[in-house]
Amino acid sequence: MSADVLVIGAGVNGLVAAHALARAGRRVTVLEQGAASTGAPFVGWVPPQVVRELGLDRAGLTIRHAEPWVSSALPDGTRLELSVDIAKSQEAIKRLSPSDAAKWPDFAMRMRRLAGVLEALYVQPPPDVESQDPKELLHLAMVALKVRRLGKEAVIDLLRILPMSSAELLDDWFESDALKGVLGAASVMHLHQGPRSGGTAFNLLHHHVGCPAGVFRQPASNVRDVLERMPGIEIRRGATVTRITVDGGRATGVQLANGEEIAAATIVSSSDPRRTMLGLLAPGWLEPEYARAVKNIKCRGVAAMVTLDLKGAAPFASLLIAPSLAHLERAYDDAKYGRASREPWLEARAEGNRILVHAQYAPYAMRDGGWDDARRAAFGHAVVARLLSAAPELTGAITVRDVVTPKDLEATQGLTEGQAYHGELTLDQILFMRPVPGWPYRTPIASLYLCGAGTHPGGAIAGASGRNAAHEILRS
Repeated sequence: MSADVLVIGAGVNGLVAAHALARAGRRVTVLEQGAASTGAPFVGWVPPQVVRELGLDRAGLTIRHAEPWVSSALPDGTRLELSVDIAKSQEAIKRLSPSDAAKWPDFAMRMRRLAGVLEALYVQPPPDVESQDPKELLHLAMVALKVRRLGKEAVIDLLRILPMSSAELLDDWFESDALKGVLGAASVMHLHQGPRSGGTAFNLLHHHVGCPAGVFRQPASNVRDVLERMPGIEIRRGATVTRITVDGGRATGVQLANGEEIAAATIVSSSDPRRTMLGLLAPGWLEPEYARAVKNIKCRGVAAMVTLDLKGAAPFASLLIAPSLAHLERAYDDAKYGRASREPWLEARAEGNRILVHAQYAPYAMRDGGWDDARRAAFGHAVVARLLSAAPELTGAITVRDVVTPKDLEATQGLTEGQAYHGELTLDQILFMRPVPGWPYRTPIASLYLCGAGTHPGGAIAGASGRNAAHEILRS
């Protein structure tokens, strides 16, 4: 068998790249190791350029912002609920701090303006700051001009905020621990860092991209299901790629776990860069400097997914337990020293008689051995204890069904170290430095490209990496 293009992985970025290339006349086959998707919603911004170019709105795309977008547990048993409506959020915040409520609209609008800059950067390849190519110099100049047009206040905000810790940013604005805990949790999503780490303010802005002012939780959509249903590409499931074949420095095809070989003119991998370049390529094809840079990509998975069964319906639709910045930092302290957090921060979502919990911090690398059944059980009990502290009416109604750690995600889904974003969104791994400087989508192997979340712009952005990579391929 042969194809013009083989895409490894049927995630959103892989499917967007596949459809973009197919619309340009390429014959595309997508190889996915798993079975059909579960239909679970994708949480992240779907850039309007992706929607327009692929006709996703006509194909049945639906995008939904939760309302309220967050419901956070308070010590007195009540909830802080923040809305898509800024005025409603003000009223909710006023119960905690009239001063914070008065500042909320200004904070929301200033953060929204800065997130707009990231949106513009995310739907195009990052500029190559080392290039002397006139086209790249023009690209850099256009980016600088766009930032300058925001005005003096916004330029100062951008330059000041990007390297800051989210704790510094939030302490500058607000006094309420509960409000800062909500925003602090967004700033450390899938990061092996606490809110007092430098650069976490950038991560807060990243999770504000594509959202209305004052909403720091990206929308859910059926984008993956829509992309899977759309005609124009072939998707082969149960096709696990074990090797990318290379001849004379050029990728020529792939080998599957069942021994089948498939030839192709172009290989596009939506797997993470470390797995693709160091796991699927035979040793010796990469220059040592490039191989070392890929090996050093930080992929420190730190989030577990805990599934709880209930005796009856849950008393909430969603619930965040992140009481303060101090709590988040203490939870991170455990992970920093190779321990699962004794009091993790949680975001729980009810689905019928089941609760799905994002639980952080549960580090991939444990100090004294790896994850075993006893440690999974202990972490599950810690999650239940935290949940009961905020929702005591669930006492006696919960049983732990499943604890999926970063180690499990690596084993079952091929995510290096269980990192959901294919590489942490730290300051040294964003924009033109993602995945490694000078190689945003191309690789040193001719006709082999990367298009997954490990490339610019990163995780929680639906299809931008795939779109950018496809445009790069079509220009070559």
